Amino acid sequence: MEVAERIRAGGATLTTAERRVAEVILGSPHAVGFGTVAELARTAGVGAATVVRLSAKLGYEGFSELQTGVQRDLMHQLRPAAERIREAGDDARADHSAIEVANVTGTLKAVNGRTLTTLIDRLADLDRPVALLSGDDSAGVAHQFVTQLVQIRPGVTSLYGSQVIVHRDIALLDPRTTVIVIDLRRYEQWVLDAHGLIRARGLWSAALSDNALSPLAAFADVAFDISAGSAGPFDSHVGTLALLNLFVANVAARVREPAAERLAAIEAAWREHGSLVVRDQP
Repeated sequence: MEVAERIRAGGATLTTAERRVAEVILGSPHAVGFGTVAELARTAGVGAATVVRLSAKLGYEGFSELQTGVQRDLMHQLRPAAERIREAGDDARADHSAIEVANVTGTLKAVNGRTLTTLIDRLADLDRPVALLSGDDSAGVAHQFVTQLVQIRPGVTSLYGSQVIVHRDIALLDPRTTVIVIDLRRYEQWVLDAHGLIRARGLWSAALSDNALSPLAAFADVAFDISAGSAGPFDSHVGTLALLNLFVANVAARVREPAAERLAAIEAAWREHGSLVVRDQP
């Protein structure tokens, strides 16, 4: 989306007041697309001048041009949804395929090369433990990531459970730990609280969230944006999975020899105990 991309690109240069306006734009685009400067300023708790300054900082001539951009983005989002209501099953399937491909493409395209290198440097450092913190909605892909990463390097854990367990585990984390935090819009309060404790301890964290102005990204050392569009009622985590797969592939390439030894030991144990059933090839 045009406006979201501009906010994402300029997020680091925004003042606190401008960030509040940007958050309203990202969170309530319908209200912004068909509201007024005064209404947007009032919702964000800032003056109208701040809205005008943000518009200019994002490259627009004024609020009216920013509003036009928001309206274009809304039309881009709403038109396919309206069409899907009237389309047959095959077309709906094609739309779903297009959305998921766009999620993967958008997520991977948004990856900053330096940010990725910074994270991989830490994940490939076998002296640094890794901890994964995820909201419930992304718990499945988070578990898959932990399952794969633990097979190629030691010291990988998940932070999950009751508040007592999570706070205990955070208190016991090695100061060198790299923490990856995953959650999308409508963030779970316990995840935000846990991330706050992680930051208070001075631990390094990477946030995987829906935009650069999310509360997770704001307090992380590095952040990755996830495209999570969906034709259904729930966010898609296909983009999340693609991003996590990218991390695993890069770490495996960096720690090739110890990873190979680790995987060989795992495969030997599976063969010895007949853990896997492999279908014979015809």
